[in-house]
Amino acid sequence: MLKFIALRLLQGMLVLLGIYAVTFVLVAATPGSPFSSERAIAPEILAQIEAFYGYDKPLGERFITSLGNVLQGEFGPSAVYANRTVTQIIAESFPVSIKLGSISLLLALVLGVPAGILAAVKRNTWLDYLPMSVSMAGICLPTFVMGPLLALVFGLILKMLPVAGWYGPEYVVLPATTLGLYYAAYFARLTRGGMLEMLNQDWVRTARAKGVPEHTIIWKHCLKGGLIPAITFLGPALAGIISGSFVVETIFQIPGLGQWFVRAALNRDDFLVLGLTVLFAAMIVIMNLLVDIVQVALNPRLKYD
Repeated sequence: MLKFIALRLLQGMLVLLGIYAVTFVLVAATPGSPFSSERAIAPEILAQIEAFYGYDKPLGERFITSLGNVLQGEFGPSAVYANRTVTQIIAESFPVSIKLGSISLLLALVLGVPAGILAAVKRNTWLDYLPMSVSMAGICLPTFVMGPLLALVFGLILKMLPVAGWYGPEYVVLPATTLGLYYAAYFARLTRGGMLEMLNQDWVRTARAKGVPEHTIIWKHCLKGGLIPAITFLGPALAGIISGSFVVETIFQIPGLGQWFVRAALNRDDFLVLGLTVLFAAMIVIMNLLVDIVQVALNPRLKYD
């Protein structure tokens, strides 16, 4: 088990290094500068600013210096937001994104997994057709469509919930629902498929013939194997929730990492783009590692390799 975790961590570190290198090169190759503005800057002042941020050094030296700082947990100063470091910006907005993402993922699991189990157990009945039809509709509606629709209905028409800001629990409902419903649809369909595969096994028919209660077959014998497809999807779901939060945080004006990432890209804030990219990639790598561990625990046929 320890060897398995160590190997996955090593692979994750190599992935993060590759992502950082590619992002660094792409950012460096992007036209323009974070110091460009409509108002011309005197050449001597611009030279001093570029020297302060290290832009006067060769690309290879900048990469090594930047990578060394990242390994020490420091991403450098923001090139746009004066007197603020990337670490400070992340520390302020990271809890917001984690809260939104956690609630959205929990909502997706709470709605999607039971719906998938119910649809599999009651297959070819209205209890199967209804949740699967709703889940298909949820898959077909992306977050940039679902968000404005929910804001229009529950915020502007019914005036039940606020549509912008992050000031209390009621402000979490619409953005978390926007993200959660989309992925609940995927969890429902994956859970249904996994449970149907387990329920169609020969040993299930044998257990039924021997008089084993149906609830015992479902909850004790089939559930563990039936949840494996949904658990496998947890890693991509987290990646989708993270990337989807860019849109959702912009729609609902939430001060999370997503908005900062968009601003950093528009303003050419290179250090902030690199810091947020590494953070998002690290979260996905860690989540995928946890998913691998849970998969092996649920399925003894898998090996730690």
